[in-house]
Amino acid sequence: MFDGVAKRYDVTNTVLSGGLDASWRRATRQALGAKPGQTVLDVAAGTAVSTVELASGGVRAIACDFSQGMLRAGAARPVPKVAGDAMALPLADASVDGVVISFGLRNVADPDAALREFRRVTRPGGTLVVCEFSRPTWGPFRTVYLEYLMKALPRIARAVSSNPDAYVYLAESIQVWPGQAELAGRLQDAGWEDVAWQNLTGGIVALHRARRPA
Repeated sequence: MFDGVAKRYDVTNTVLSGGLDASWRRATRQALGAKPGQTVLDVAAGTAVSTVELASGGVRAIACDFSQGMLRAGAARPVPKVAGDAMALPLADASVDGVVISFGLRNVADPDAALREFRRVTRPGGTLVVCEFSRPTWGPFRTVYLEYLMKALPRIARAVSSNPDAYVYLAESIQVWPGQAELAGRLQDAGWEDVAWQNLTGGIVALHRARRPA
């Protein structure tokens, strides 16, 4: 499915988010707080737009995605890339200073297994940031958002995406994804500590940040 949307993936994301995708990427980089010289893994990196953002300021950021079509679509972006499964990453234990996954955890077959795998490859004291669609915190706004998600988003995708049917699945997956507190609990269950979250755009997106125990 993701191979099928790769060609126009970046354009489609910008249109569907009303241009907010760039600010969400910046907020994710800031939440990670990687320092120059550190190595971070960007899981479900897609075309590596998010990886380029993470690599600013002298950070070594590696793009990892299950879809080789997405990685090929981002081939011109100057960051290292590797095809890999979030549940079985092609990295050694404790080999990176941080892991980021943006809008990808809900697409993994077993998200809890992925969270444990992220812990395995992260050095003690390292950081995990999960940027994912979540639950708007204000009831009336949540109602409007769900209307957009289930009705308007698929129509817009038909106009701009190379595979609009995929966005019907994406809208449905967002609707059933756990809210902020539940996801925080799942991070803790996977062995992460100091779990906290920050709502973006009224809770449409939530940044969960956690630390691997030292």
